[in-house]
Amino acid sequence: MADRKRILWVDDEIELLRPHLILLEQRGYDVSTATNGEDAIEMAQAQRFELVFLDETMVGISGLETLAVLKDIDPSVPVVMVTKNEQESLMEEAIGRKIDDYLTKPVNPTQILAACKKFLDSRRISEQRFTEQFHQEYSTISRRLMDQLSWSEWLDLYIRLVQRSLDLDAHPDVGLEQSLRDQWRECNAEFSKFVENEYPSWLVDREKRKGDTPLLSPHIVDQYVLPRLSSKSPTFFIVVDCMRLDQWLVMEEEIRHLYTVQRDYYCGILPTATPYARNSIFAGLFPTEINKHYPQFAIDERGSDEHTLNRNEKELLAHLLKRRRVNLSTDLKYIKIVDTDFGKRIEGEIMRYARNELTAIVINAVDMIAHSRSDYPILKEIAPDEAAYRSLTRSWFKHSSFYGILKTLAAVPGARIVITTDHGSVRCMRGSKVFGDRETTTNLRYKIGKNVKADDRDAIVIRDPAAWKIPAGGVTTNVVIAKEDRYFVYPTDYNHYLNKYRDSFQHGGISLEEMILPVVVLEARS
Repeated sequence: MADRKRILWVDDEIELLRPHLILLEQRGYDVSTATNGEDAIEMAQAQRFELVFLDETMVGISGLETLAVLKDIDPSVPVVMVTKNEQESLMEEAIGRKIDDYLTKPVNPTQILAACKKFLDSRRISEQRFTEQFHQEYSTISRRLMDQLSWSEWLDLYIRLVQRSLDLDAHPDVGLEQSLRDQWRECNAEFSKFVENEYPSWLVDREKRKGDTPLLSPHIVDQYVLPRLSSKSPTFFIVVDCMRLDQWLVMEEEIRHLYTVQRDYYCGILPTATPYARNSIFAGLFPTEINKHYPQFAIDERGSDEHTLNRNEKELLAHLLKRRRVNLSTDLKYIKIVDTDFGKRIEGEIMRYARNELTAIVINAVDMIAHSRSDYPILKEIAPDEAAYRSLTRSWFKHSSFYGILKTLAAVPGARIVITTDHGSVRCMRGSKVFGDRETTTNLRYKIGKNVKADDRDAIVIRDPAAWKIPAGGVTTNVVIAKEDRYFVYPTDYNHYLNKYRDSFQHGGISLEEMILPVVVLEARS
C-alpha cells in the first residue's frame, strides 16, 4: 500500500463529500481530510500529500489564505480549489496565487477522478501510451525498410524518426533511447545505399528527371525566394549553417505565436559541407558548374579555409538574379552573422533592412555549437546526447539575435521570410581508416585527394567526381564520403584521433540528418 497516492481534502462540510471520498479510496487513493485551513496546514507540515482539494469558504482562515501557506510549504503539490463561489474575480485571484485547477460545486465523481488522473496519473498514462505507440511505430519502420523506398517515402520515414525522437525527449524515463538509436543506425545504413544508387540520377536538369526525386541545393532560391520577391514588401532569405530538422523544430515551437509556418524539405548536395552546399544555394548551380561559369569564385579546398571558400555568396546570388533577369528595386543586401556582438547589432538595425526588397542573412551559430562541443568538454557535458543537443539549441535560440530578428520582423507588414540550411550534422560514433597524402582535404566526413582510399563498407568511393558534380582536379583525384555515423581517421596516431572525435557532431557525409533539410516560409500572424 506504500505506493498509494496521498490526497488531502479540505472542506468544512466534509461529511457531505463522503461518497466522493469512498470512491477515491476504492480507486486506490489514500485520502485524508480536514475541516479548516489551520488543520490542513498542520497536516501538510507533518507529511507530504500528492494532491490537495481545497474549499474556499471555511470557518477561520479562507481557502485562498490556506492556499498561500500550502504553496509555501511545498510549491510542487497541485491544489484544486472546490467551491460554490463562481465569481470571476475569485477565479482570477486563485489563478494569480498559483492554483492548479478550479472546480465549482456541486462536483460529480467524473470531475474528481479526472482531476486525480490529471495530476497524479497523467505521467504514468502518458508514458504507457507513448511506449505502446513507440513499439508500433518501431515495427512499422522496420517493415518499411524491407522495401525499396522512394525519396518521398524516405522523407516520410525521416520525419517520423525525428518526431519520435522529440516525443522521447518528453519521456526520458521509459528506457527506449537505445532502441531508438539502433533504429536510427539501421535507417541510415539503408539510406546510404539508397543515396549511393540514386544520387547521380538527381543531378540532371530537373525537367529531364524521371520518377520521385527531391529538390536539391541549387533549386532553393528559384523555388522559394524568387517567386516571393516584391518591390512593395521586403523578402528575407535566412540560411542557418548546419541546422538539422530536429533543431529547427525546437526553434519553431518558440515562434508559433508569431508566425504561421509552411514547412517543406529538400536534399542537400554532396559533400554535405558548407563550401559546396551553401555556395550551391546562393549560386543556383552545382559546384562544378560554379567552377566552370565563374572561375573567379571557384571552389577549391586545397590551401583554403572554410570561411574563405564562402566569401563570395553575395556575388553568386547577384549573378543568379542576373541570369534570371530579376531586377531588384533596391540593392541586394547580404549579412553574415558570425559572432554575438555583430548579431545583436543587426537585430537592432533590422528594421532598416526591411526597406530593401531582398536581404540574405547567413547565421553561423548552430555550426559553431556543433564544433565547440568537440573542442570544449564542458559543452559535451552540457549536451551529452541528442536530446540535450536539442535542448542546447533551444536555449541558444531563445536568447539569440536570430530570435530577436524574427520577433521584430513579425510586425513588418507583408514581410516575406524564407529560412533554410545548407546541411545538417550527424553524431559520429564509429571511426574508419582512410589513406591519403598531405594534399588531401581535412574534413572528417569526406576526403578529396589523389588516390584517397577507404573501406567501401564505410564510405562511398567516387572515382569520377565530375559525374557527381564535385570539383576535383586531376585524373587521379577521387572522393570518399562517409556513410551513416562514420568518421575518417588516418592510421598515424589512430587511437588518439579515434577517441578525440568519437561522439562529435560532424557533417560532410551521407545520413538522413545531414541530407534531408527543412525549408520554411513564415507568415506573420499579425
